[in-house]
Amino acid sequence: MTTVKICGISDAAGFDAAAAAGAEMVGFVFYPPSPRAVTPEGAAALSARMEDGPLRVGLFVDPTDEEIAAALAAVPLGLIQLHGAESPERCAEIRARFGLPVMKALGIGDAADFAALEAYAPVVDRFLLDAKPPAGASLPGGNAAAFDWGLTAGRVIPRPWLLAGGLTPETVARAIRQSGAAGVDVSSGVERARGVKDPGRIGAFVRAARDAAQAG
Repeated sequence: MTTVKICGISDAAGFDAAAAAGAEMVGFVFYPPSPRAVTPEGAAALSARMEDGPLRVGLFVDPTDEEIAAALAAVPLGLIQLHGAESPERCAEIRARFGLPVMKALGIGDAADFAALEAYAPVVDRFLLDAKPPAGASLPGGNAAAFDWGLTAGRVIPRPWLLAGGLTPETVARAIRQSGAAGVDVSSGVERARGVKDPGRIGAFVRAARDAAQAG
């Protein structure tokens, strides 16, 4: 079954829709410049709406230890997502200090970009393969941009991985078929306005991902 992560959850409607649709992961963005950003207290209130449900993922961009600690003090995160320019050494430090699995986001533009995976593979638990930000973009992700999904087809990725970048309910099935991804991550593609999740599109995205996986 395809793993589905709904990222950038910032309100109750989005959280409830992701949980009801059966998404395996929800992402809380702890990066203030993002229109999807939440405070640790805000994420805690959303997480408290359901005792179990999706794995809570904390998205950080070049964070300090203090920023991660503040989030963990409030929210029961199960995975730390690093979406900045964190080095392999920094990823290893965070993983060791906080005792949680780490998912490193890497921007993909062409085949040469996969070379970076080798250095990170020993020190992270998952990869998020995202499109490189478009020229002039102010955010490292959530830009509704996609890379050539065929670049991952048949390629050995040394850790479990999620595909991100430009996915929508209308494109996710094709993306899964072309990329061979066993997991997908969506943010802007299930929004009705920038930073505002659309419950209907969240449900449609999860259904389309599930249908694509069942179709083989």
